[in-house]
Amino acid sequence: MPDLDAARSWVRRDIDSGLMPGAVLGVVDRERTVTVDAWGDADPGDRYPLFSITKPLVGMVAASHVTAGRLSLDTPLTEAVPGFGQGRERAVTLRHLVSHTSGVIEPELDDDSGLDAALLTPGRAFEAGAARQYSTLAFQGVARLIELADPRPWETQLAELLAGAGATGVSLDAADTTHPPTMTEDIRIAWEPFAAERNPGAGASATMADMLAIAQSLLRDDGRLISPETLAMMREPLTVGVPDHEAEQPRSHEDGFTWKLRLREPGLQATDGYGHGGWAGTQLWMHPDHDLAYVLLTNVLGSSDRGIDDVELAAALVD
Repeated sequence: MPDLDAARSWVRRDIDSGLMPGAVLGVVDRERTVTVDAWGDADPGDRYPLFSITKPLVGMVAASHVTAGRLSLDTPLTEAVPGFGQGRERAVTLRHLVSHTSGVIEPELDDDSGLDAALLTPGRAFEAGAARQYSTLAFQGVARLIELADPRPWETQLAELLAGAGATGVSLDAADTTHPPTMTEDIRIAWEPFAAERNPGAGASATMADMLAIAQSLLRDDGRLISPETLAMMREPLTVGVPDHEAEQPRSHEDGFTWKLRLREPGLQATDGYGHGGWAGTQLWMHPDHDLAYVLLTNVLGSSDRGIDDVELAAALVD
């Protein structure tokens, strides 16, 4: 059973210390909603920016095209973006884009030059597949490959997929969020220009109801979002043995098809977790062996750098 008291205490501590102005925590198992709690300036129905949780949501659309045979892990980005690839010896494929091994030159998140233009920046950080470096821009490439498989806008395809689980409120209009991210002098973003980009790697916003609908469908593996075959493919590690590019310490997870896989997280005994976090402290994690999934919505930009330790929350709920 999850230790809900410990999980609530974890949130209250960071609310009371001023680290988080507010937060909503939701926990589900396969059969029911276990709890939804809100603290500080938050209400359970508030909309929060998801930042990088957007990645696996978009990833589910791409993965569905793979299992349907419309894309493969080896589909090169140049099939969708013919001008991509100057200065590269090896083709960048969907596999590289979804596992952070593409080597694309990463701009600032609020760079206003346009995502397609940024994707066409000549050169590379490293040869595709030779290393891992976290990339949000790579998901502009994923979005273009989605539209190669199905010419409808990727946003339309994402909305259609999420509606299958009843998550009809996920939006790429991040500027409409109830709680824009809180910032410091050192950790900032030009929020309105960023929100206007509708970034497929970081631009979605959602309510707790939306996120728990997604989490519970994935936990049940009920096929309402993606087929069991697609989910199994997404949970296969793609980065085992791939070194991190210029990393200061070994990573604590492996990457699957857009999901982070908690195979050896320090401070966490459970090894069955898959999910993702966002720059502002949002969390979406499924632990199928423990019959539990949880979502945290908050808005603290650079949350981990500011001392918010999401692994402590995971340990309270699944260890």
